[in-house]
Amino acid sequence: MTRTESSDDRCDALLRLVARGDRKAMAELFLLESGRLIAVARRIVRRRELAEEVVQDGFVAIWEKAGAYDPTRGAARAWTTGIVRNRALNLVRDGGRLDFVDGEALAAYSDRSSEAEQAYHALPDSDALKQCLGQLEPIRRRSIVLAYVVGFTHGEIAAELKAPVGTVKAWIRRGVIALQECLS
Repeated sequence: MTRTESSDDRCDALLRLVARGDRKAMAELFLLESGRLIAVARRIVRRRELAEEVVQDGFVAIWEKAGAYDPTRGAARAWTTGIVRNRALNLVRDGGRLDFVDGEALAAYSDRSSEAEQAYHALPDSDALKQCLGQLEPIRRRSIVLAYVVGFTHGEIAAELKAPVGTVKAWIRRGVIALQECLS
């Protein structure tokens, strides 16, 4: 059996487990396939951070739709590739997030990112929000302030912080949860 065939078989077995709600199988499937799927998405969307976002969204769909996978209609790898490919094509068709930024706009983004630190430091020390923000890791605090004060998109925050989009989304989500708990 060739290496590709064993990967196909492993992907098929993992997808069947995912259909039963097996989280460990989902994690293993992600480790097995994510690199290849990012490459597929990147060929379509042309940007690494967008490809990572497409793959993350694709794996959410794979988790939700794994029960619909029918091995008689094709290989599991082809099925997962189709989901990611379709998401990437939809992103390209949407087009709103694929615009490249010129030099002047990039300089304006840089100026706007400094607003995040200014906004945080402008809060009074006695303010509960400042105290709760101060308990967060600096990078999580910065990602939240960039999103909610400056209005950056996840992709812009990822570029500013030099981190994958999925990681930025997780920082913001976990940071907001921590803020809600701290403020309640």
